[in-house]
Amino acid sequence: MTGTFTGFGQKAIPFLKALDFHQSREWFQENRDLFESELREPLGNLVETLSERFGAVGLGLRGDRKKSLFRINRDVRFSKDKRPYTTHVSAILSPDGTKMEQGVFFFRLGLDACFAAVAWWQPETAMLQAMRRSIETKPEQFRKLVAALKKGKLELGTQDAMKRMPRGFEHVAEPDLSAAIRNRHFVVRQEVDPAFIHAPELADALVDFAKRARPLLDWGRAIQGTIVPVAQD
Repeated sequence: MTGTFTGFGQKAIPFLKALDFHQSREWFQENRDLFESELREPLGNLVETLSERFGAVGLGLRGDRKKSLFRINRDVRFSKDKRPYTTHVSAILSPDGTKMEQGVFFFRLGLDACFAAVAWWQPETAMLQAMRRSIETKPEQFRKLVAALKKGKLELGTQDAMKRMPRGFEHVAEPDLSAAIRNRHFVVRQEVDPAFIHAPELADALVDFAKRARPLLDWGRAIQGTIVPVAQD
């Protein structure tokens, strides 16, 4: 581990506000050192601190400052919004340390929101179908998951949920099960007070959140293990 997290810089949020105002590559280059010292370097330290501590408690999530951090540059090729930069920084820790896996921990610090999440986000068709089928056929396991999350003061989000039941599940009548089956993602989220980001104790709070969200990871991983890979010709 190359750096222990001691908090984001005091100028982290002011930098993002200024970047939002200028949205200029020239301005960003002139202030790159501030971005590195106040935001990117601390975020890398946070990822590596969390990776070590997640490993110590057996969460099966890891990352590093090279692979886990998202770029602050926006991809504007197919967007009407041509602003070159986001107004947030973010990172992801996953089972294999890449951004391609499911069952992940995500952290975002931005002007619009500051939060952590544990998620199965936009799972591939086979995985989403298996999760929905598990809710239908093993409702007691799903309700045990919900109860465990509730005990940890967490609940599944409903962002982007379908308005109608997906095909093949129309017969599911129980309100809690039908609502869950309409989900496109399975995610729990913890808001972070921006005033708290400068303290090293932020890492403690994020580890605590991840431990409370562990039932969602375990539930998804158990389902993931039942999926038979499609044979390739």
